[in-house]
Amino acid sequence: MKVKLLLTGKTNSGYLKSGIDDYTQRLKHYLPFEMLIIPELKNNKKMSEDQQKKKEGDLILAQINSSDFVVLLDENGNEFSSVGFSDFVRKKMISGLKSMIFVVGGPYGFSDEIYKRSDTKFSLSKMTFSHQMVRLIFVEQLYRAMTILKGEPYHHK
Repeated sequence: MKVKLLLTGKTNSGYLKSGIDDYTQRLKHYLPFEMLIIPELKNNKKMSEDQQKKKEGDLILAQINSSDFVVLLDENGNEFSSVGFSDFVRKKMISGLKSMIFVVGGPYGFSDEIYKRSDTKFSLSKMTFSHQMVRLIFVEQLYRAMTILKGEPYHHK
């Protein structure tokens, strides 16, 4: 199964980029993984929040195939422990699913069209993180899930 992380805008902070690159390289040992980056909107100061979400939503939908399993990283989604998340990933892997896409929205969240297209929603925490920080937290948790599935000592119970 291929896993993709779909993002809006580049990672700005060097320390975040360094951490993301580190975990992205580690993940390639376990499964095909890629990050897809949608460019930030131009002239967004002239757009309402809803207009920005709609425009970003259109760009996101253009990156999703009909056969992709789509998971929104959303503050109102289901929460998992690291072990629970690894079990979710394992079940999707053995189900024969070819591609799973995790989507991080822009600063205002997702359009209604994205919510309708998604298959499920996950929350990384009850706390709020910047959409820049979510990238690093997610790739680390995906790496942790893979090491749990392989029985490696990265995760301590």
